[in-house]
Amino acid sequence: MSMIRDLRAAVRPALRRDTTPYEYDATRDPSVSSAVVDCAVYRDGKRLSDHVSPAEAMRRVRAGGGFAWIGLHEPTEREFSGIAAEFGLHPLAVEDAVHAHQRPKLERYDDTLFTVFKTIHYVEHAELTATSEVVETGEVMCFTGPDFIITVRHGGQGSLRALRHRLQDDPELLAKGPSAVLHAIADQVVDGYIAVADAVQDDIDEVEIDVFSPAGKGASRGGDAGRIYQLKREVLEFKRAVAPLLRPMQQLSERPMRLVDPDIQKYFRDVADHLARVHEQVLSFDDLLNSILQANLAQASVAQNEDMRKITSWAAIFAVPTMIAGIYGMNFDHMPELHWKYGYPMVMVVTVVICVAIHRGFKRNGWL
Repeated sequence: MSMIRDLRAAVRPALRRDTTPYEYDATRDPSVSSAVVDCAVYRDGKRLSDHVSPAEAMRRVRAGGGFAWIGLHEPTEREFSGIAAEFGLHPLAVEDAVHAHQRPKLERYDDTLFTVFKTIHYVEHAELTATSEVVETGEVMCFTGPDFIITVRHGGQGSLRALRHRLQDDPELLAKGPSAVLHAIADQVVDGYIAVADAVQDDIDEVEIDVFSPAGKGASRGGDAGRIYQLKREVLEFKRAVAPLLRPMQQLSERPMRLVDPDIQKYFRDVADHLARVHEQVLSFDDLLNSILQANLAQASVAQNEDMRKITSWAAIFAVPTMIAGIYGMNFDHMPELHWKYGYPMVMVVTVVICVAIHRGFKRNGWL
């Protein structure tokens, strides 16, 4: 227990740099930016309030039941401190939510589940180059309690506004409580993975076609290695988002949890299956890109060998007249056919015949 107290004492000062708690003002000027994107109370699957403060939302929940859903976008420590105190969030989870750059995970702190999702967005591009950005990542973090869910989003992608409206159109599902929202977020994130995987597959197919195109079309193969390596980097980023999420989804779908409705847990199984399929697809991307890169390097080596053989063949052909000219340029008096009238034409004919014979030999062997 003393070690836990020491750890909390070390963490809490970092979260208390500004001792003034920040409260969301429901009457604020809409033109002024705020970390709180939306805050509402839901009871029996229906939205009862519109843009109330987190403290007011919890007062209404405690008075009449239901749950509060609070959405934030890139909050600062000061903006999140009041909400963390109101809902009793653990300091370690709060620190992760504020500073972001966390790997996907599922952690339990007392009566709160803390879940981290990596969102992936495919970056459209007219042409894939060695510097093209293929995927863009963000984060969605969820604090799930018995009567509240707090979503913290980082990055420009992964907005939950459309998801909130879609859930509000399905009161029967939303009546299941905060775990229904958690499932909907997980499902949206994994659906995003599937869409990105399909788009990345198209990029890999494009690179594969270019690498294995006929030699006449493969003049740009020198740049293929850079494109393949860039794709491998983006696939690695994709893999970092997908692979760590497998275990949290397995826990949510298989392990009984008091904060997850049993009916909702069945839906998590479907999300886990989709995630497993995407994970297998990403692993196959990595293996396929390795094979394409090796093939590209092998083609480059073959092309270099062909160039060297051509250079060597032509050097051998030009060596014949060079040798003959060198011999007859030594100015000796007694040389065969030196003073013969037809000596020069004969030497030229012999030189041409030898060069043609060597050229035909190289051509027959595929060197030229």
